[in-house]
Amino acid sequence: MSVGRSGFAADTRYAIHAPKHETFDLRGRTNTDPKGIVRAVDDYVVRPWGLYLARPTPGRAQFHYLESWLLPSLGLRATIFHFNPGHERDYDYYLDVGQYTPGADVWRSEDHYLDLEIRTGVGVAVTDVDELLEAVRHGLLTPEVGELAVRRAMHAVDGLARNNYDLNTWLAADGMRLEWRR
Repeated sequence: MSVGRSGFAADTRYAIHAPKHETFDLRGRTNTDPKGIVRAVDDYVVRPWGLYLARPTPGRAQFHYLESWLLPSLGLRATIFHFNPGHERDYDYYLDVGQYTPGADVWRSEDHYLDLEIRTGVGVAVTDVDELLEAVRHGLLTPEVGELAVRRAMHAVDGLARNNYDLNTWLAADGMRLEWRR
């Protein structure tokens, strides 16, 4: 048993899943999600330090659109979810910790379980630590990859804390100017 996102005890032996993988096809303007569903992408923008994508999310009750920046050097994916009424969340940005591999035509990602929810100017919450520990315990990630995930998450927490929990200010200080549709 471990404490899950809700704060209640959760039996993660049954909830553990392999790391999620995605493919981002720049030429085909598609994003293959972790379930293997190919999604049309409205916009891809490549920068020397990352990849931006914006796409609808058909079939999702919680949100109808997402925007993400894949940031390989930080091992992060920063996302804004455009929530449907009644499904809003109390955070501005959602960070996935993982491995983001650039390519000329195709980028790939492997999620490493840890997530960060950022409330600009207020704070950051690290979630799914239990999932990361279970994945390492069950051999779905090596201990080295698990340690790297924790280091990446803590680097993000530190950078955010030093910049008043403002994702855009933190990353701009490192030359990564994120642009969003809003």
